[in-house]
Amino acid sequence: QQHLEAQGDTIVLHALLPLGKQQLKVTAHTTNGQQYTVQKQLLLLAKDAPKIYTYKIINEYAHDKKAYTQGLEFIGDTLVESTGQYGESSIRKWNPFTGEVYKNVPLQPSYFGEGATVFKGKILQLTWREQIGMVYDKDLNFQKTFTYGKSKEGWGLCHNGEDKLYKSDGSEKIWLLHPETYAEIDSLQLCTNKSLYTYANELEFANGKIYANTFLKDGIMIINPKNGAIEGVVDVRGLKSKVEQTPDVDVLNGIAYHPKRQTFFITGKNWSKIFEVVFLPSNN
Repeated sequence: QQHLEAQGDTIVLHALLPLGKQQLKVTAHTTNGQQYTVQKQLLLLAKDAPKIYTYKIINEYAHDKKAYTQGLEFIGDTLVESTGQYGESSIRKWNPFTGEVYKNVPLQPSYFGEGATVFKGKILQLTWREQIGMVYDKDLNFQKTFTYGKSKEGWGLCHNGEDKLYKSDGSEKIWLLHPETYAEIDSLQLCTNKSLYTYANELEFANGKIYANTFLKDGIMIINPKNGAIEGVVDVRGLKSKVEQTPDVDVLNGIAYHPKRQTFFITGKNWSKIFEVVFLPSNN
C-alpha cells in the first residue's frame, strides 16, 4: 500500500517509488462494456527535505594542479583519476600518500575525458560529448570502446560493488547501465521534497548511497539509489580557498571513498591539493 499526498499536479511521496516525472494511467470499465482511459504526467517528490552535512579535514595531500579532474576512485591505496580538456585528457593511476604516479595514459586529442570507475576488473572512462566510453584493464591497457546514445552527455560514473553501474549526464537523470554492454537500460530522476534537480557530476558509491558533486556548486548530493531521492547535501564551501590560487583553478570535482579508512578524498579541477575528509551532520 503506497501513500501519496496530492498537491495540485504534484505528488509528495510517502513510500519508496521512483521519483520525478511519471505517467499516471487510469482505465475505467463501465457496466455496459465501455472503457475509458485517462493518462497524465505527475511529479513525484521525496517526503523529507535533505539533511545538511559539513566536513572535517583529516589530511591534505599534493595533487597535480594541471589535472582537470573528472573522475576519481580508489583501488586499495591507488587512485584512478580521469582528467578532461581537449588535447589534455588522460587516465592515470597514482598514490596520494606517496605522490607516485604509476601510469598516465593520454586520450586522443578529439576526446574530452569525463567520469571513470573500476567495475568487474575493468576500468571504464567516459567522454563528454563524443558518446564514447573507454574500457581498460586494471593496468590501464586499452581494450575497447563502448557507446551510449540515450543519455545527453558523459559526466560521472560509479557502481554499487555488485551489478549496478550508474552514469550522470548533467540532466536530472542518473542512468543505470548494462553491466556488460554499458548501454543505458533504466534511469533515476533526482528529486528533493520540493523539485527535480540537475547537474550531478562526478559520482561515488559509498555506504549504500550515491555521492555526487554538484557542478558549479560547492556541494555534494547524497542520493538514494533506489528512487532518486536526494537525502542529504554536504556543504563543502571553503575547500577551494585552501588550494593554490592559480589562473586555472576551477570548480570542485572528484570524490573518492577509501573503505578501510572510512574517509572521502575530495579535489577539484586544477587543484593543487586533495583533501581527506569525513562528513558530519551540520549544527545549523
